[in-house]
Amino acid sequence: MEITLQHADAPSVRKKNEIWLRAKKMKMLYLMMLLPMILLFVFHYIPIYGIVIAFKKFSPGLGIWKSPWNDFAHFKSLLHDSLFIRALKNTLIISGLKLVVAFPAPIMLAVLLNEVKQVWFKKVAQSVSYLPHFMSWVILASMVGEVLSPQRGIINYVIHSLGGTPINFLADTHYFIPMLILTDVWKEIGWGAIIYLAAISSINPDLYEAADVDGAGRFKKMLHITIPSLIPMIVILFILGLGNILNGGFDQILNLYNPVVYEVADIIDTYVYRKGLEQFQLDYATAVGLFKNVVGVILIVGANAIIRKRSEHGIW
Repeated sequence: MEITLQHADAPSVRKKNEIWLRAKKMKMLYLMMLLPMILLFVFHYIPIYGIVIAFKKFSPGLGIWKSPWNDFAHFKSLLHDSLFIRALKNTLIISGLKLVVAFPAPIMLAVLLNEVKQVWFKKVAQSVSYLPHFMSWVILASMVGEVLSPQRGIINYVIHSLGGTPINFLADTHYFIPMLILTDVWKEIGWGAIIYLAAISSINPDLYEAADVDGAGRFKKMLHITIPSLIPMIVILFILGLGNILNGGFDQILNLYNPVVYEVADIIDTYVYRKGLEQFQLDYATAVGLFKNVVGVILIVGANAIIRKRSEHGIW
């Protein structure tokens, strides 16, 4: 009996030893990973306990735990708050347009750059396209404001030269959202293309060689090899993008909008900012933020489940 138990335990012991040896060999990598994990825990997990104020009538003098419960009052008042309804509608419109317009843009840029044969031009195009990603919206908003300025902006200079009337793009409800979409594409198209270029580089070259033998041109190879090979990556990023549908782009909008365009530009994040930090309604603002995050999780799980039923791709 003892011999049988020893033989049964032997594989598990060997497996533990192998795991320990691998961990010992990669100890420097684990040490490098330790600091980011600590930062993630301290700044993202420890503050989660503060979510409880969404269910309380929070008083700073009493603190989080001693503040009285509010019987879900904040969540009940959400759907009766006209400003929240407006912010929710604007968020869905802006995020939906970004998903439709900005999401395919990096894919098209990556595919086009992959077809460029001049290495120097490809490097220059990549550098120019992803440079805006590393600039904050504080800087970019100033640049956009100067370019679109009714008095000194180059766009309005051209419009005036052609006999038109200068347009205040950032203070007009008809033009503000298109400007948001265009500036978002300008900032993120190059950075997003890097992910797809990395996926393209992993495609088996034999597929392209076989296509050459069959007489396929560059367009057909792009259509039948490159793009289908990107589908798993596209699906994953689409699901994550759908989960962020209620994140309309806080930094961008906060630096570009003004009270004149609140009607179309006020999103959930800016609404929470005003309620929480300007009006000091921390409990209500937390409830709105929690609502947004719960909806995001539901969308990610739901989208992943639907896609997994129809294909083999998905996040998990």
